[in-house]
Amino acid sequence: MKTTQNLTKSGSTPPRVLPGFNLTLGYTVLYLSLIVLIPLSALVFKTFTLTWDQFWAAVTGQRVMASYRLTFGASLIAALVNVVFGLLVAWVLVRYDFFGKKVVDALVDLPFALPTAVAGISLTALLAGNGWIGQYLEPLGIQLAFNPNGVVIALIFIGLPFVVRTVQPVLEDTEKELEEAASCLGATRWQTFTRVIFPSIAPALLTGFAMAFARAIGEYGSVIFIAGNMPMVSEITPLIIIGKLEQYDYAGATAVALVMLVISFILLLVINALQAWQRRRTGAPA
Repeated sequence: MKTTQNLTKSGSTPPRVLPGFNLTLGYTVLYLSLIVLIPLSALVFKTFTLTWDQFWAAVTGQRVMASYRLTFGASLIAALVNVVFGLLVAWVLVRYDFFGKKVVDALVDLPFALPTAVAGISLTALLAGNGWIGQYLEPLGIQLAFNPNGVVIALIFIGLPFVVRTVQPVLEDTEKELEEAASCLGATRWQTFTRVIFPSIAPALLTGFAMAFARAIGEYGSVIFIAGNMPMVSEITPLIIIGKLEQYDYAGATAVALVMLVISFILLLVINALQAWQRRRTGAPA
């Protein structure tokens, strides 16, 4: 103890548990290069083997464009649905006490732990024409499996936890005194929610939406079982990439993958910007 105090007083650096900055930074850069940068660089370099016309033809073909529309459209719809119901689930878990609350709270995280293929098979078993639920819906003309509806349902399933777990801690930290003050001043419940509660949780809600949307864009395992995978109808972009790889069209597959990579990177920037905005609004340290 005295030695440490003497070193600190004399201006020397006190001993640390981990090695110095230069060594740890070097390991960090090396690890990220091996795991992230080098594989992504290979993706870009393989795409550069195509000419511009070949690249444009690969990423704008009819089936590819149809897969873009389905992937991004279904992901947007699923993220919007999750914003509404994810907020409701987070609200119930934070504001109410009821029997089985811990079980419900654990079920929210189930899509995180469940293999995506298992989720797809389970949803198909429920919603197919001979499934537990689908057998009653199809006679009414409602088909939820093997079409774009199934894609949206699968993406809602895997995206819900992102919204709930992003909004839940913000709701827990919301000061109830502000709600009580608004009520004392004559505000209705709706006015209290829209003018007091919602502005404080809006950044977290936007972050949850962006995370659910980004997660849905790259989803594969839970979708292929329930989508039907019909070209131009229910074929998602990751399946297009898999199909090109099976046809040994590696350059075409990397071209489509590069488009998805750029879009995913943009979404990550948006998520980081929303999180920074949320920290500024709440006064949390960066």
